[in-house]
Amino acid sequence: MNYYELLFTTITTEDYQQDLLINTLGEIGFDTFEEVDFGFKAYIPSAEFNQDKLDDALSLYKDMFSFSYETTLIPQKNWNEVWESNFEPLEIGNKISVRATFHQPNPEFPYEIVIDPKMAFGTGHHQTTSMMLELMLENDLENKKVLDMGCGTGILAIMASKLGANEITAIDYDPICYASTNENTQLNKVLNVKAICGSEDVIPHEQFDIILANINRNILLDQLPRYKEAIKPGGEIYLSGFYETPDLSIISDEASKLGLKYQDHKKNKDWVAAKFINISVN
Repeated sequence: MNYYELLFTTITTEDYQQDLLINTLGEIGFDTFEEVDFGFKAYIPSAEFNQDKLDDALSLYKDMFSFSYETTLIPQKNWNEVWESNFEPLEIGNKISVRATFHQPNPEFPYEIVIDPKMAFGTGHHQTTSMMLELMLENDLENKKVLDMGCGTGILAIMASKLGANEITAIDYDPICYASTNENTQLNKVLNVKAICGSEDVIPHEQFDIILANINRNILLDQLPRYKEAIKPGGEIYLSGFYETPDLSIISDEASKLGLKYQDHKKNKDWVAAKFINISVN
């Protein structure tokens, strides 16, 4: 698969302005982002690239701040080289080490996750993934049944297993992510993750103790009713992939209507990860 790389140079007055642009690009098919000096890189499969959609998306911000971009086509054979050159080991809370297969192990960390960073989103480097991992560290997953929606590389599902969850279902609509999750669970010798390719329609008709969903605001709002059906009374839902303003209040209001009570949230550069409890009987 060929990819387009768009190198954005931005001049903003607030950090959140660039994040808004990244979020909008994510909604039109860009699936990987890398922050660089003076801007960021955005990647999209060449088959999904649509210049008209891109122009419409960018028009939302032309009066908000200054930016420009350059486009480069990356042939399939070079994609892994791009990933490897950009992927650095990550440390979270002095407890989790996330590394690629070509990095040296870090035995001093209680938890180590090995990710083969091909074309799937979710290596832990984005603030939303890091915050979800932090939330998981702070809560009890021992012997829990977990659903990971929008699993990407499978990093959250793998972490759930390492934290003692006894049964994990990981779902992503992207076949590349599905394959990546299966590969990465094997790399980490995790045997209790079942990967499924699809969206909310393939969520098993079962109930889970914990649901993890790191996607984006619009998809989360659309899928929340299904999450409510799938979560046990008293179960916990961790959501990320959106901003504190205005997204958190919008999602919290919708969750409240479903009997999902907001508990607290983490914030990093205006991105948030929030925890909700199912206080109603399904």
